[in-house]
Amino acid sequence: MSSFESLGLRQELVQAVSDLGFETPTPIQEQSIPFVIQNEKDVLGFAQTGTGKTAAFSLPILHKIDTGSRKPQAFILSPTRELCKQIADDIVNFSKYLKGLKVAAVYGGDPITKQIRQLKDGVQVVVGTPGRVCDLIKRRKLDISGIEFLVLDEADEMLSMGFKDEMDFILEQTPEEKITMLFSATRQKGINDMVRNFMHDPQEIKIGKQNVSAANVEHVYYQVKARDRYLALKRIIDYNTNMYGIVFCRTRRETQEVADKLSQENYNAEPLHGDMSQQQREYVMGRFRKKVIQVLVATDVAARGIDVDDLTHVINYNLPDQLETYVHRSGRTGRAGKHGESSVIIHSKEKRRIKILEKKIGKEMTLRKVPSGEQIFKRQLHKYADTIAHTEANEESMASYFPELMAKLDYMSKEELLKKMFTLEFSRLFDYYKGANDINSSTKDRDRDRGGDRDNYERGERRERRTRGEGDEHMSRIYVNIGKSNSITPPKLLELINSSVHKRGIEVGRIDIGRKFTFFDVDGDYQDEVVQGMHGQEFKGVRLVVEPAQPVGASGGGFDKKHKSSPRNGGSRKAAFSGNRRKAGSAKKKRRNDKW
Repeated sequence: MSSFESLGLRQELVQAVSDLGFETPTPIQEQSIPFVIQNEKDVLGFAQTGTGKTAAFSLPILHKIDTGSRKPQAFILSPTRELCKQIADDIVNFSKYLKGLKVAAVYGGDPITKQIRQLKDGVQVVVGTPGRVCDLIKRRKLDISGIEFLVLDEADEMLSMGFKDEMDFILEQTPEEKITMLFSATRQKGINDMVRNFMHDPQEIKIGKQNVSAANVEHVYYQVKARDRYLALKRIIDYNTNMYGIVFCRTRRETQEVADKLSQENYNAEPLHGDMSQQQREYVMGRFRKKVIQVLVATDVAARGIDVDDLTHVINYNLPDQLETYVHRSGRTGRAGKHGESSVIIHSKEKRRIKILEKKIGKEMTLRKVPSGEQIFKRQLHKYADTIAHTEANEESMASYFPELMAKLDYMSKEELLKKMFTLEFSRLFDYYKGANDINSSTKDRDRDRGGDRDNYERGERRERRTRGEGDEHMSRIYVNIGKSNSITPPKLLELINSSVHKRGIEVGRIDIGRKFTFFDVDGDYQDEVVQGMHGQEFKGVRLVVEPAQPVGASGGGFDKKHKSSPRNGGSRKAAFSGNRRKAGSAKKKRRNDKW
């Protein structure tokens, strides 16, 4: 088994890594570090979330950095400000014995003037997010034309978040002669394009199979009716008494709602999502890392910067749309050789998607019954008994009080005393779960619901579709006459909506960008405000035409403007719905592959 010293790192770095408690390198570190130290060649690294990719690229860079120069020599691009800060903090910790090494983290949400002053004072390493980096480059406050190392961390996430244009712009500002390192957990089509356009014969380092989960993560799914999803979540938390985990939700609204419900029912849970201020998010993340918070309810983007080794559970409140998203989420548990559990709460109609997911991750997912009230109560009792048994009595502090307590309770037997203690502690839990129904569901339950209590079933299904942002009355689809040819991207569209409507927190669902048009879903309650606010505005010299989209045909299989084919629409109805110039058939196949 190798050590960090055997990888060829300078002693200052080995000492810093040792101070952090790391003894042996992970596989991605073991392969990447000596290669970068010994070669002047690009690197393409694939490894799952939580395998130590930050140290894999930062340690060899720090080994070769010139602390005598105050110009940026290494630039690291990351998808979110949380991850950006985490990478910068790790580099600071790794370099604490390198005299003169300065690191700057540049990201949105913090005053840009403070970051400009830091860059002006001179730094060797810059870590940034796409939006803020583009802003600083355009203001001529960040010069990366002379860097020697370029790192694209979590490149697949940046592409998924719609940052391709920003990434292309940033990469064009870098010099031709440099070492480029691209690290990712999955290999999307866009990554292959970036390799062709911006890398030179890279050395590929692949740890494990792509999209395959870590060996020590157990994959579980619970099957309930749609309307019982929240009840199932509570039972899972109650049964797993030592849980320290993340519950992933699809949207900011759902995240806030679930966290609020849990908090109101005295669960140790808090939300983390994009509608919170940077200060609020940092406060919550700090409390979660210190284990003050037991359950974090989060969106994917907000949770990207959380780097915790001992999470016991990752719970998917819904099945994510993209397979890669599940892989990223599950990679947050089972780290540092510890056992972890990744679970999904589904309803009966989603069973087919579990089979598809099993093929992708290379593992069988276990169908586990949602615990009954009796099982939860018994589990909690045993946990409390174990806590009492393993608590060391503080006889010194109790010495003066104990005789008086004994006198007051002396008339009770040991059995009676224990019954009273447990009743006092668990009467509320017992009352809640007394006679609790079995909420586990199956295909038979679905059929019975359709034939019997159909109204309740359909209400649950409508709530589920609203949660997913799928087609019902809650979400409205809107057309706008700009597309790829106008350089519109999902982040730019969201910025355009915010600036036009002047209202924060409007839920935006699916976005389909065509060549000369875009369709996007918004909360139906705000359809008129979005249409009226955006219509007539200008985007890069184009006057916006914004209208509600019309369903295609009676089946509602897609959306289109009033005319089937026009210059404004850019083609047929099916092509418009697919959001690209592929044939309709290939577009449908792609959607099946990418979104189950």
